[in-house]
Amino acid sequence: MTPKHIAIIMDGNHRWATKRMLPVKLGHKAGAAAIKELIKSALEFQIQYITIYAFSTENWSRSKEEVTDLMKLLQNYLENDVADLIKYGVKILSSGDLLQLDPKIEQKIKIIKDKTRNNQNITLNVAFNYGSRAEITKAVKNIAKDIKDNKIKLSDINEDLISNNLYNPEIEDPDLIIRTGGHNRLSNFLLWQSSYSELYFTDILWPDFGKKDLKNAIDNFNKRKRNYGTR
Repeated sequence: MTPKHIAIIMDGNHRWATKRMLPVKLGHKAGAAAIKELIKSALEFQIQYITIYAFSTENWSRSKEEVTDLMKLLQNYLENDVADLIKYGVKILSSGDLLQLDPKIEQKIKIIKDKTRNNQNITLNVAFNYGSRAEITKAVKNIAKDIKDNKIKLSDINEDLISNNLYNPEIEDPDLIIRTGGHNRLSNFLLWQSSYSELYFTDILWPDFGKKDLKNAIDNFNKRKRNYGTR
């Protein structure tokens, strides 16, 4: 059985470059190339949703040079690589606060989301300038404003209401969360949505994570019994 929704914490670009005595930006470039291969494999395995953790709210604290390189890489990816994803029938969504990005990048993301909104082969949700605590805080503020404006009552607050105020509530919660790079933590990623997600950690650095590694993660997922708290 293939999980419907796989979310991935793409960790290890920096270490991949360091191991090869290359500039960090080449590690990020190799990581971006791995995303395209991931989508090809996900299409083959008939996965419906892929969410990738591309840039966290905490990543702004990295060196100015690295952040600048990441933004240039994003801009280049939007200009040159997204065309292939569109050909593959990929619908592209985003999670995170885009208002903090360069307005040109923000506009390109909006255009791509609009261009791909009718694509149905697979949905790629890119978590960029994303943090789960910030997402939940935003949801709480939205709900509080609706109560203040008398649109809802306090008694209306439940788990569904909170979920519906998160980014892209139409996407089902991830069945499987994969983290590459050897760290065993979620790092502020999909904390609400991952309540019953299966977690899979691997030492493989993200640029080296390929089709066989995705297959291994899915095979491991299929060996698990998901009880959802019933026993």
